[in-house]
Amino acid sequence: MFLNRKDAGRRLADRLGDWRGQDIVVLGLPRGGVPVAFEVARRLGAPLDVILVRKLGVPWQPELGMGAIGEGGVRVVHQGVLDTVGVSSDDLTAVEELERAELSRRARQFRGDHPAVDIADRVALIVDDGVATGSTARAACRVARARGAARVVLAVPVASAEAARAFQVGDEVDELVCLEAPEAFGGVGQFYEDFSQTSDEEVVEFLDRARDLGEGGNVLPRDAAIEVDAGELWLPGHLTVPPNPVGTVIFAHGSGSGRHSPRNRFVARDLNQAGLATLLFDLLTVEEAENRANVFDIELLADRLLGAARWLTSNAIAGGGPVGFFGASTGAGAALWAAADPEAEVAAVVSRGGRPDLADDRLAEVRAPTLLIVGGADEVVLRMNESAQAKLRNENDLVIVPGATHLFEEEGALEAVSEAARDWFVTHFTAAD
Repeated sequence: MFLNRKDAGRRLADRLGDWRGQDIVVLGLPRGGVPVAFEVARRLGAPLDVILVRKLGVPWQPELGMGAIGEGGVRVVHQGVLDTVGVSSDDLTAVEELERAELSRRARQFRGDHPAVDIADRVALIVDDGVATGSTARAACRVARARGAARVVLAVPVASAEAARAFQVGDEVDELVCLEAPEAFGGVGQFYEDFSQTSDEEVVEFLDRARDLGEGGNVLPRDAAIEVDAGELWLPGHLTVPPNPVGTVIFAHGSGSGRHSPRNRFVARDLNQAGLATLLFDLLTVEEAENRANVFDIELLADRLLGAARWLTSNAIAGGGPVGFFGASTGAGAALWAAADPEAEVAAVVSRGGRPDLADDRLAEVRAPTLLIVGGADEVVLRMNESAQAKLRNENDLVIVPGATHLFEEEGALEAVSEAARDWFVTHFTAAD
C-alpha cells in the first residue's frame, strides 16, 4: 500500500488536512512512527514531539507483545496474550523494570536538552506507522490523557481490522484516523515496500528538523533542499527564501536541464538579492526524463508547475505573496501554458530564450504580464518570440540582448537577463501585492 514511511506520512497528512491551523501537537511513536509523524507535522504546520512507550515482550518470545508502558507510570496489559503464553506476574514485573529504564534513556536521547512539548489542553495527534494488536498505541493514548490533552486522536496509515474496531468502540481515543484496515493482516511491514528500521539517530534528526521548521511549520532555513508537491507526485527541489520576500519565482527548466541548471541558479541568486524567493525543482522524475517525449509534453510540465504553485501558496512555505514563473527554452512554453489556465494565480511570467510556440494556441489566454528575453544572435528563437508577442493580449514586452546566443554564454549576457527579470518581477509583484 505504501512505498515507505515518508509516502505513508504524506498520504496520512492529506486525510488530516482539516486539522491544519488548529491547536494540535503531533506525537510520533519511536522509532518507526516518527518519520510518518514528521510528514504529518510538516504538512499541518504543527509542532512535533515523541510520545514514549515501550512494548512489554514475552520473555522467551520478545517480538510478541504482552502489553506496553509509557511515561507517567502508564501500563497497558494484553490479558489475552498473558493467558495464552502463561506469563507470571514476576516475569511481567521484571520485563517492565527493564523497559522503564530504557524509557528514561530514550527520553534523554531523543529530546536531549529540549523539554517535552506541552500538550495540556491541546489536541494530541498520535501517529505510528501502523497498528497490529494496538497495545503500544493504547498506552500512548493513555499517556497523552495523563499529560492533560484535551482531545486524543490516533492516526495511522494501516491497522489490523481487529485493532481498528477495538479503538472505535473503546474509550482510549476521541477519534481514530486509519487509511486502511484490512482483515488479512500478518504485520505492519507487509503493507510497505520499504519497511527498513528507523534508527535512534534518525529520530533525533527528525525532531531537530521539526524544531528548525518552527511551530508554524512554514519557516524554512534560508536555503533548503525540499520536495515539492507537484500534484500527482513529489519532486526534488531547492527553495531559497530571503528575509521578508516580496514574492516567489518558480523556475521551469528547459530540455535536458533541472534544478541544478547553472544558468537558472545564476539568475535565482540575483533574484534572491532583490528580495525574491526562488523555487527550482525538477519537472520530471529521473525515469520520466529518460523518455525524450516527456521533455516536450508541455501540458504535463505545465500541470506540474501549477501543482507546485498551488502547494507553495496553500502552505505559505515561502512566506506568502505573489507567485511568478521563470521559464527557459521548453520550460518557457510550459510556463506560458500554465499561466493561461483560468484558475492560475500568476503575477508575472519571464521567458529566457523561450519556446513560446509550444504554447501557441493558448498565448491569447495568458493574463499575467509577460516578459520575453531573447538573444540577438539567436535568430530562429527571436522570430518565434516576435511571432508569439503578436499573439499575446496581455501586458508584455520583448527584450533583446545584443549579440547573445541561445544559452546567453557571452560576457554580460546572463547578467542582462537577470537584471531584466528582476525588474519585471519586482514591479509586478509589488503591484499585485
